Amino acid sequence: MCITGSAPCRRPRRGSVARMCGRYASSRGPEDLAGIFEVEKWEPEEALEPDYNVAPTKEVYAVLDRPLKDAEDPRPVRQLRKLKWGLVPSWAKTPDGGARMINARAETVHEKPSYRRAFAARRCILPADGYYEWVTGSAERQLEVEGKKKRPRKQPYFVLPADGSVFAMAGLYEFWRDRTLPDEHPLAWWVTCSVITTEAETTSLADAPENGPRSLADIHPRMPLMLTPDRWDAWLDPARTEVEEVRPLLEPPPAGLLRAYPVSTAVSNVRNNGPDLLKELDGPEEGTLF
Repeated sequence: MCITGSAPCRRPRRGSVARMCGRYASSRGPEDLAGIFEVEKWEPEEALEPDYNVAPTKEVYAVLDRPLKDAEDPRPVRQLRKLKWGLVPSWAKTPDGGARMINARAETVHEKPSYRRAFAARRCILPADGYYEWVTGSAERQLEVEGKKKRPRKQPYFVLPADGSVFAMAGLYEFWRDRTLPDEHPLAWWVTCSVITTEAETTSLADAPENGPRSLADIHPRMPLMLTPDRWDAWLDPARTEVEEVRPLLEPPPAGLLRAYPVSTAVSNVRNNGPDLLKELDGPEEGTLF
């Protein structure tokens, strides 16, 4: 995913790595999430407001298994925590690069220096209603292909589970110590996270619209890795540290579980928020390739 300000991100130049636009929706409250994921520990005072336009560097909910701080029992406990979206490796000198590290690629996450330690022992689930992705308007896309300097208009789509269940995104989390602050300072430790992405599905979407994308790959080459409930426990298990044990969990979910529909271009501005951003439109506001 790429960082976005008041407009969706650009398509990659030819030969570059396709990234996703970093935006998703998270409206479920902690009580609901605690029930879905069988959470044992969460702090009511850390509740987040529903967010229909989650952007990089925001605080987000994460589900993780970890021993409780200062507890006598060393066994991991299922927790709901607030993390900052944009991973800062423990060895980083400053946190400045976190805003660029909102995604980790499933194909290389086990070997990249920034992610491999977290992949081995600090995996989490980032709950969402679904995520946003943008499709370039047909006329503007042609100008883009021709290399003409024109900012393309883009139609946002919302991608979500067809059955309305939670979109459990595979994630990683990491701890970073700000050495400029004393130990007792509340901001001395940062806890940050990243979403793992995989190749977008090429099979048909559930309820694919006649005048819209037929598959997720028609919208964007990448997608967040969605974990089905049968993989949650294994993914969160901190005792599962061998790469050969964890990598099979990166397999994409079964086809046909997701649907996508056009939403208002208002979501393209991160300052906009509210449930109206999820309203399904009868058709795209911007002409697209479909």
